Amino acid sequence: MRSACLAFFAATVTGLFLTPVVRAVASRRGALDDRLSARKIHGKPVPRLGGIAIVLACVVPLAMIAALGDEVRWGLESGWQALAFLAGGLAIAALGIFDDLRGATARSKFTVQIAVAAGMYGLGFGIDEIATPFGEPIELGILGLPITVLWISGVINALNLVDGLDGLAGGVAFLALAVIFAVAASRGDAPAMLLTAAVAGGVLGFLFYNFNPASIFMGDTGSMFLGFVLATTALRVNRVSSSAVALLVPIVLLGVPIADTLLAIARRTLRGAPLFSADRGHIHHRLLDRGLTQGRAVVVIYGACALLGAAALVLVAATPARSALTLGAVALAALLALRWLGYLDLKIQDLPRLIDERRRNVERRAMVRRLGLELHGARSVRDLWSAVSAAARGLGACTVELHLSGAGAAFRSLACGDLATPGLFRARFGLPCGRPGCADLELGWDDGRTSVDPEEALLLELLSVELARAVSRLGMLTGSPLEKRGSRALGPLHRRAVAPAR
Repeated sequence: MRSACLAFFAATVTGLFLTPVVRAVASRRGALDDRLSARKIHGKPVPRLGGIAIVLACVVPLAMIAALGDEVRWGLESGWQALAFLAGGLAIAALGIFDDLRGATARSKFTVQIAVAAGMYGLGFGIDEIATPFGEPIELGILGLPITVLWISGVINALNLVDGLDGLAGGVAFLALAVIFAVAASRGDAPAMLLTAAVAGGVLGFLFYNFNPASIFMGDTGSMFLGFVLATTALRVNRVSSSAVALLVPIVLLGVPIADTLLAIARRTLRGAPLFSADRGHIHHRLLDRGLTQGRAVVVIYGACALLGAAALVLVAATPARSALTLGAVALAALLALRWLGYLDLKIQDLPRLIDERRRNVERRAMVRRLGLELHGARSVRDLWSAVSAAARGLGACTVELHLSGAGAAFRSLACGDLATPGLFRARFGLPCGRPGCADLELGWDDGRTSVDPEEALLLELLSVELARAVSRLGMLTGSPLEKRGSRALGPLHRRAVAPAR
């Protein structure tokens, strides 16, 4: 306990000191989360590498205690297990850093997560059996590996998905770590206590800068690292339990991020969207749509996590009857919450509309993928503008403009369509070019709408990423000769309207 308290205090202080340092470095290097997004509601670009501070705040005090400690040292079943845990956590953190700086594909992220999870299973962090109240536990055999991999990679991505409001993912992780620490303390598991205390301290130090209004985000570095820690430590403190609900304890504990992930998978499958595409249908978005402020939405989710944590603590030592009662109460509360948030509003008569929406979304995503390939292979500004115009037509827009603040005067506003159309609704999307406000894409609709459909907004954000790469590659933001050649070639395009798709 003494080492755990020391680790918590040292990690908190380290996090408080390192977070502003990381924030300054991220700002200088342009590692910012842009404010122009359909899903993000912060009012200005914010540094997004705060996860580095969390990782370092955990590792530094643990390394000091491991070097000095005669009480715990790492104390796991073997030194190899401790090294494996450290290597796995750092590998996941490195993946997050790469994703925050360069962007990683869903396939590459899953590949690394699966490899790390399989390694953890081979070194003792796994699900080998499920206890039952009817006799001997059920041996999983060869199913133990895929179930463990699914659990670890699932929790990693679940915490990553819940990271949508200031202080949300960090607070959820902190509450879960506190419960895991309590379970470890009740069982005398000193290594798990030490580890969870250090990680919780690092998160707490970071949260001082992450509460609304946040001055830094943890990014994928922090959310994936914390997801890995929660997944593996929850398995460790519960895998030796003889309780019939031992496997359900970590599931209940992490109920909010797990439920959010399952709902996202169902929602995207129904809409015909890729499972790892972004949208604005997460639990925290629904709370905002109900009229809650950012701060109140975060407090509501904190409360739900605290209640689930209390239920998990009850399940740890509960009798079968009390376990059934607790699980029943959790299930009833979950159903009421889902109904209140509108997740259970689907009706049979809505199916034809949903099928048509799914077909349209699939077609539009195929169009955006095709245009992304065209932008990747663009060799002139005319090629680039042709793809932009095609995207506008495919999304039913009647006007489109490209603003490049870092280029010459001829490129400051490239426009198609009649910008003076009465009742024109216009929406602007930032191009992630590494500098805030350096470029953006603006479209206009004359169909009477007052907002952009969330699916259209997300498709335009995906297109903006490819457009930013093409703009930078063609030298349109650096004063290269391509700017002058492009400005002459684009003359006719200023006079051509974009015919909206009907």
